[in-house]
Amino acid sequence: MNDNLIITIGRQYASGGHEIAKELSKLLGIKMYDKELIDLASKESGISEEVLKAYDEKPTSSFLYSLSLGAYSFEHTVAGSPTMPLIDRVFAAQADIIRKIADKESCIFVGRCANSILKDYNNVLSVFIHTDTDRRINRVCEFSGCSRAQASEEIRKADKKRANYYNYFSDLKWGNATMYDLCLDSRIGFDNAAQLIKFFAEHHNKKFD
Repeated sequence: MNDNLIITIGRQYASGGHEIAKELSKLLGIKMYDKELIDLASKESGISEEVLKAYDEKPTSSFLYSLSLGAYSFEHTVAGSPTMPLIDRVFAAQADIIRKIADKESCIFVGRCANSILKDYNNVLSVFIHTDTDRRINRVCEFSGCSRAQASEEIRKADKKRANYYNYFSDLKWGNATMYDLCLDSRIGFDNAAQLIKFFAEHHNKKFD
């Protein structure tokens, strides 16, 4: 392993995880990877961006069918194997990119099971961002102009998709506080959350001494 500082940020839908990661990136002077992973994984694997976007942190009907059969975790997949289901190939492509980036530079990963993919790295700080449903509804309404009922349903569906995706490809549990080094409620403010993560990363002697 190397001495790079890797921070992974899991997040509830509309909790502000992306914005916090962006602010943290500025504070630490390291790059943040979110949607950028799609383009990188496409170039590396040859899988089209359209396919990667369609499967990005989203289960499909065939994927849910695999869940009902007790599908294997990502650790049992072989990246790039043409015999793998497409959902597994997409995940393997992103996992390969995440590991390659983590091996070469300090950075922040948003979502995409990064904390599970990098669980054997001793230089990873895993964070989960959450907040109450009312605040999340307000954010969705503000950005999309939808009703509160529509925003509530959008949040429910998005969280369910993320949880299903994560729990399928990981032996960890999405949103379970014991699975993360640090859990933060974004009601403290995005800037404050970023400052706390920075402080924690700099003083987390267990991993960064």
